[in-house]
Amino acid sequence: MKTAVVTAIGSFSADIVIKNLKKTGLKVVGCDIYPAEWIADSSNVSAFYQVPLATKEEQYTEKILSICRKEAADGLIVLTDAEVDVWNRNRKRLKEAGVTLCLSPEETITICRDKRKLYEFLSENGIGNPIPTRMLGCISPESVTYPAVVKPYNGRSSQGLCYLHDQEEMERFLAGCEPDDYVVQPYFKGSIITVDVVRQADTGQSAAVCRKELLRTPNGAGTSVLVFSNPALEALCKETARALGITGCVNFEFIEGEDGTFSMLECNPRFSGGVEFSCMAGYDCVSNHVKCFTGEEIEPLPLVTEMYIARKYEEYVTKVLKKAGTEV
Repeated sequence: MKTAVVTAIGSFSADIVIKNLKKTGLKVVGCDIYPAEWIADSSNVSAFYQVPLATKEEQYTEKILSICRKEAADGLIVLTDAEVDVWNRNRKRLKEAGVTLCLSPEETITICRDKRKLYEFLSENGIGNPIPTRMLGCISPESVTYPAVVKPYNGRSSQGLCYLHDQEEMERFLAGCEPDDYVVQPYFKGSIITVDVVRQADTGQSAAVCRKELLRTPNGAGTSVLVFSNPALEALCKETARALGITGCVNFEFIEGEDGTFSMLECNPRFSGGVEFSCMAGYDCVSNHVKCFTGEEIEPLPLVTEMYIARKYEEYVTKVLKKAGTEV
């Protein structure tokens, strides 16, 4: 792979993805739904393109394909769930264009992007200790244990998530939604644990880096974390990745109960918003993700440095319109 197109470069994971791809010698082309002046990392890529929303699927895919042709790109790395869904449906078009889609296989993505299917898969295989997940349209309010969590079955970034405390609240929620679009889970109290996992399907090699999220944005992105080592949890994640057929880097999310039990919430089949934390702790998830699609062996996991990491925001001037004291 010589040139990679990276999407959504205004997202949390974009900065480290761009930096580490460039360190490997790749030419990086970036795109986003917003103009370059709004995106700090637009100046850190070889070329930048504004693209349509992924929900405008035909316009979006045509634009990305045209960028790949113009830039002679041979790899595509997508950073948001909406784009993961779109390209999982349009793999053939990328393949015909000679572009490698750096994502897990189609069936794997289909399972991971459906919370009910993921729960059923993990339960049937006896792995992951998943939180019970049912389709909201298939249950009665009386059968739910409260408090409960409802969320879109294919949701992302905590969008649409709602906590319900009793049957009355559930009935009001049902009256205002399409139940078949939601799942319901029992509320588990505990700490949010996320694990970045890189797996190379051809060799079966894998690496896992764990962190506890101490502070998070409303959309579920960690801003202060504790990176730690837990061999049992790491082994669980590696086994789950093997069963799912994961290729490349994904992120597993768990609730750690007061008794120390880890219960799996979901799998994000792309770079997590906090993947830079794992890179800082000693494992380059980005370059090893690429190796999973180029036939190179991934690096073994070194001893991870346990550490607290806090994220801050930094301001960049992206375009000067008029210098002070000058006329337009």
